[in-house]
Amino acid sequence: MAPDITYGNDIPGDAELRLCGDVGGARRAVELGVSEWFNSIEFARAGAKAIAVDPDPERIAELRRRADQAEVTVQCLGAALADLGDISSATCDVVVASQTLRKVGDLGRLLRQVHRILIPSMPFVIAIPHPFAAVDAEHPYGTGTRTVGDWFTALGRSNFRVDQVKELGVSPTRPVPTTLVLRARKQGS
Repeated sequence: MAPDITYGNDIPGDAELRLCGDVGGARRAVELGVSEWFNSIEFARAGAKAIAVDPDPERIAELRRRADQAEVTVQCLGAALADLGDISSATCDVVVASQTLRKVGDLGRLLRQVHRILIPSMPFVIAIPHPFAAVDAEHPYGTGTRTVGDWFTALGRSNFRVDQVKELGVSPTRPVPTTLVLRARKQGS
């Protein structure tokens, strides 16, 4: 069953974009950073063995409360996003980071850890504020945030191949996309 993962407000979710694939049958699905939409609960509702990683004890406590209310089980790991040592290598079917990677300092380390836990050819779906959305005369493109090119380079160096790029949030009142969603697949073992 496909999960109803949310990538941002007022943009299509995974029910429409279909980036995560089927997670039913107890496939392992990781939410990297507990998003404001608590996507790990959606993974569990879809039949996945859901795992959530977040360094904030309050986010983990809120996730546990919501999972109890939803009557689903989510394995919660209170750890830095790049500290995935509690997850065995090559055991996860999908990893999603929805609006949670904005402030990651060592992106290369995080990507290497995600690569380690994913099964070969399985997806890592990343949703971030679109790097172009904040551009103006005082904030030229590439200042203060990673560019689209920076993301492609970092993913490629970590042995991921980007196979889907979605630039979402354009509307009649907003001519610039608000959200960038990348699906990268693990290459190699």
